[in-house]
Amino acid sequence: MSKPPEMGWSAAVPDVFELGESPFWHPHEQTLYWVDLPGRKVLRANVFMGTTEVWDIPAELGEPGCMAPAASGGLVLALRSGIYRAREWRGSLQRLADAPYDTAHIRFNDGKADPQGRFWAGSYCEDKSPRAELYCLDARATTAAPAGLRRMAGDAATGYATGANGLAWSPDSRVLYWADTAAHVVRAWDWDGAANTLSGERVFHQFAARAATNGQGGHPPYQGRPDGAAVDVQGNYFVAMYEGACIKKLSPQGALLATIPVPAMCPTMPCFGGDDLQTLYVTTARHGRPAHELAGLPLSGCVLSMRVDVPGLPVNFFKD
Repeated sequence: MSKPPEMGWSAAVPDVFELGESPFWHPHEQTLYWVDLPGRKVLRANVFMGTTEVWDIPAELGEPGCMAPAASGGLVLALRSGIYRAREWRGSLQRLADAPYDTAHIRFNDGKADPQGRFWAGSYCEDKSPRAELYCLDARATTAAPAGLRRMAGDAATGYATGANGLAWSPDSRVLYWADTAAHVVRAWDWDGAANTLSGERVFHQFAARAATNGQGGHPPYQGRPDGAAVDVQGNYFVAMYEGACIKKLSPQGALLATIPVPAMCPTMPCFGGDDLQTLYVTTARHGRPAHELAGLPLSGCVLSMRVDVPGLPVNFFKD
């Protein structure tokens, strides 16, 4: 059953899942992809027909945190146990790299392919310890040593995070963004795509902490934690605010331009899609949320969509 539009949003597909993440629009297939993390599912939908295909990931491989389309077909996926390559939908999973952490307490979370075709994935510490890191896998045929993960952020020099989120690049590919959800902060680095180096770390935007819920003492009220993100062609950064029921639109300088209400308390990650890349999609969560909240926000767990005036950047393809 389709859902009615709310606040400019509608359900992109009629299905409801536990916790959506890692959406992207596949321009060749004209389909929307995303994952249900706790459900261990990879999903793709024909939004024009309202149909969804489900790919169940084997339990022994763990939850899917993120994925990207591959230029030569299929997907690259970051599962709890490592990074895998699938040459086709529901195809066999070839392990490209083992997980570089203790899988009992840590899993892969947010990630994407970069503009040059490398795959990036950040980790999430389920015990809430600040040990999350950001990794990059370069499997391009032109790379001299394509195997293995390289740690890019999260060491003693850059500071640790609890949950890696908000990964995105600026339209000119010179700036990389990465959010530390627990610290309510989005950071930015200067990125040299050819050398694949990060420098000039800085705070891009600091959001109010949970303790400032009532906006007292001169502090702005708590409006959620920064989760997944996407960038439009003007360089504006759209970040889903988990527990904030909104998406924040930030300028390339990090200034708040707009707050876009979302009819779900926990939006998780936006992306741009459609032929003109002017449809904004956002995944949402219902996993672990209280019954009274879900009763008031029945679109929780859906992938939502709305039209926007400015196109977004297209998805980057993994190259191997």
